[in-house]
Amino acid sequence: MDKTCALVLAAGDGKRMKSRHPKVLCEVLFKPMLSWVIDSCRLAEIEELCVVVAPDADEVRAVLPEGCRTAEQAEKLGTGHAVMMAADFLEEHRDCSVLVLCGDAPFVDEETIRGALREHRENGHDLTVVAARLEDPTGYGRIIRDENGGLRAIVEQRDADEKTRLIQEVNSGIYWFEAAFLLDALNKLGTDNAQGEYYLTDTVAIAVSEHRPAGIYRAESPDVILGANSRKELARLNEIARKRVIERQLDQGVNIPFPDSVVICPDTVIGRDTTVLPGCILRRSRIAEGCLIGPYTMLTGCEVGEGARVEQSTGEDSQVAGGARIGPYARLRPGSRIGAGAKIGNFVEIKNSRIGEKTSAAHLSYLGDSDVGKEVNVGCGVVTANYDGKQKFRTRIGDRAFIGCNTNFIAPVSAGAGSVIAAGTTVTEDIPDDALAVGRARQETRPGWAREKGKYRR
Repeated sequence: MDKTCALVLAAGDGKRMKSRHPKVLCEVLFKPMLSWVIDSCRLAEIEELCVVVAPDADEVRAVLPEGCRTAEQAEKLGTGHAVMMAADFLEEHRDCSVLVLCGDAPFVDEETIRGALREHRENGHDLTVVAARLEDPTGYGRIIRDENGGLRAIVEQRDADEKTRLIQEVNSGIYWFEAAFLLDALNKLGTDNAQGEYYLTDTVAIAVSEHRPAGIYRAESPDVILGANSRKELARLNEIARKRVIERQLDQGVNIPFPDSVVICPDTVIGRDTTVLPGCILRRSRIAEGCLIGPYTMLTGCEVGEGARVEQSTGEDSQVAGGARIGPYARLRPGSRIGAGAKIGNFVEIKNSRIGEKTSAAHLSYLGDSDVGKEVNVGCGVVTANYDGKQKFRTRIGDRAFIGCNTNFIAPVSAGAGSVIAAGTTVTEDIPDDALAVGRARQETRPGWAREKGKYRR
């Protein structure tokens, strides 16, 4: 029997988190806790997934991958009750090994899932509980072993006596079941406990009483069981995840001299000898070798080429070629492509534009919906006026053009290769290659006027 499926319990609300959003959508390193759990299941090659949600959980459904099933739990009557709500899914997978886990424990990993399944199958278990040892087990169900070290019971914190509460081995909330056994056990659950709920942990007592094979898999790291029931606990999860990623990046040759203020998400790849300075947040990005990132830089969905520098800037869904320099205080909006050796400097905003190799826009400019060639000089205060109130239009600037300060391009318009545009020009017509364009009022100077009209001066 090689088939597997997974059931993720995610029907909780956000009341204890002081949130109007479901708890499982609270983020660890900018990723919902539920998505962490589902991704681990997928990495462990569990393709058939069902998530137990609240009836009004459209937000939760929105983050689920395509093909993921859902079951609704209208009343919150315990973990056993949550699993009952997925009875149809379990019945369809009666011949499978089913993984049951919580959607608010983001650190469950592929290795733990696979290791527990291996333990489950090699020993022919109907039920295998993933356990962990905690220095402070408060709040967790305790693992009760028999005289041979086997699984005898799980006792919830509220139902535990003083002696039982001293046990440091706890239930992770992660289980492998044989689906047929689980379906049978669900019909035997009751609510005779301190909380008046259907405990999934009572399936252990059922297995023991019926002499069904059941066992324990001890997780290598206690972190796999960690969840969050408050903002403080969520912050702790974020810090644990942040440090893990930082350590991995350091081991791979990334230079992070002041790691305490750096956030790198696990979906970011960074090459050797790249330096990441304080205050950086890096998400969904790929950064090549030998770059300088930061300080105080946020990149989301960006690609940065070898040897590039991005200083005190933000970038989203953009590309920066090797040797380019971005910042300080630049902004790359989605769809920006910066060529090799280009310079995008102080307070320059690029949006949905291609900037050619060795082109320089050093300060105080906006280039939106533009195609800018190679070795172009973009003077201070240049603006591409790309929007007429109804539609957006592109501006095209050829190689080696010289754009004087305070030039406005009223798109759609183009400036040819080698053209020169005088400072203060408003461009409303296409400019041929190698032409000079001047579009401004002619200066008029009146000698002595200021002295004669001095009474108007402040």
